[in-house]
Amino acid sequence: MLDQTDQQILKELVADARITNAQLAERIGVAPSTALLRTRQLVDRGVISGYHAQLDFAAIGRAVQAMVSVQLKGHNREEIDRFTDRVPNLPEVVSTFHVAGSVDYLLHLAVPSTEVLRDWVLDHLTTDPVVGHTETTLVFNHLPGNTGVLP
Repeated sequence: MLDQTDQQILKELVADARITNAQLAERIGVAPSTALLRTRQLVDRGVISGYHAQLDFAAIGRAVQAMVSVQLKGHNREEIDRFTDRVPNLPEVVSTFHVAGSVDYLLHLAVPSTEVLRDWVLDHLTTDPVVGHTETTLVFNHLPGNTGVLP
């Protein structure tokens, strides 16, 4: 269970994971040693699993984003494992979600152009023997997340 101090630490780190421990301690009103200990405990418990840079895809030449829904032909473990082992590691894939419902996967892609997107879907999905159907949706604007999921 997370107490109020843990929740405050998470809120601050989600907003800016680059803050120093001294800044964190000041913002949540605890001693720096307490902030450091509590943050380390959150890491050790697996609550914090990493710190990541948020990229501006357009600035790195990948201005086109899309969500691709993928429906597999079958649902045996071998086909699922094959797809899961291969697709998330492709450089154009930002995120992969294995989901329940009418599709099996949602892929978030970032690519330089719609032509590259089309070719990527053709080369990596429609030629895959385990893929039954795909549907591509262009992303107009990727809105930043918030800390609303925090307890």
